[in-house]
Amino acid sequence: MQPNEENVPGKRELEFSRLATRSSRPVLFTILLIVFAELLMFLGIRGAAILLHTFVLIVVSISTVRIKDKYIAWALQALMLLPLLRLINFSMPVFSEMVLYRYFYVYIPLFIPIFLIIRHQSFSLIQLGLSFKKFVFYLPLSLVISLLIAEGEYFIAPVGPLVPNMSFYNMVDIALIMIFCVGLVEELVFRSILQTRLEGVFGSTMGLIITSLLFGVMSSGHGAVYGILFASVVGLMLGYMFSKTHSLPLVALTHGLVNLFLFGLIPLLGPGLGIL
Repeated sequence: MQPNEENVPGKRELEFSRLATRSSRPVLFTILLIVFAELLMFLGIRGAAILLHTFVLIVVSISTVRIKDKYIAWALQALMLLPLLRLINFSMPVFSEMVLYRYFYVYIPLFIPIFLIIRHQSFSLIQLGLSFKKFVFYLPLSLVISLLIAEGEYFIAPVGPLVPNMSFYNMVDIALIMIFCVGLVEELVFRSILQTRLEGVFGSTMGLIITSLLFGVMSSGHGAVYGILFASVVGLMLGYMFSKTHSLPLVALTHGLVNLFLFGLIPLLGPGLGIL
């Protein structure tokens, strides 16, 4: 992977100094369309939501060819991953009676567009957060944070387990899928790619906030406004962790553990993992 000019000393600061003169309207308009499509889905108007996400995907893919500002084009390419994720989720047939495996079939195909964007935009390893620096040090904190998030989400919207019992093979299955499929893919999309590119357009703070709100909005399937708000707060926490540690493994593990607790251990053991 080639070094990115954003990592040259002074380059990133110079680009941020030009934010005020850069037109971010195409990015803002695309964000609003994605939010509106998710609102339609939240209201149960799925047909219209699918059509709007498809429209966004087509229009944005065409517009990125014509936009000369590479930072705007890169941000739009990053945003394209959101309607793509939703459309794959809508269209993927059920290949197994076990709902857990559907996550595998939905998220694994996303590695292809993710790889193409990373390669096309010449992401550096630093930007992607491919670092294990202090990973072991942060590991206990990741475990505690993920459990607290999962307990909070289960309190807001209780869900059934995705595995029938806590057998060794079931626990291995759900851990692998939630960490290396769901957690890794979503953190690559939202933190490594989207947050990085929106920060390049709107600055660090607004980029983090907008990415967190999009993370919450894309959780509209919860069916409750407070579920979306809670997911936005979770996105803010994960985004802040990423901005401070620049460790994709850390946030992907935290995200995956949240899902492991939420869809596996808590429904089977009870709130507080059956201890409280």
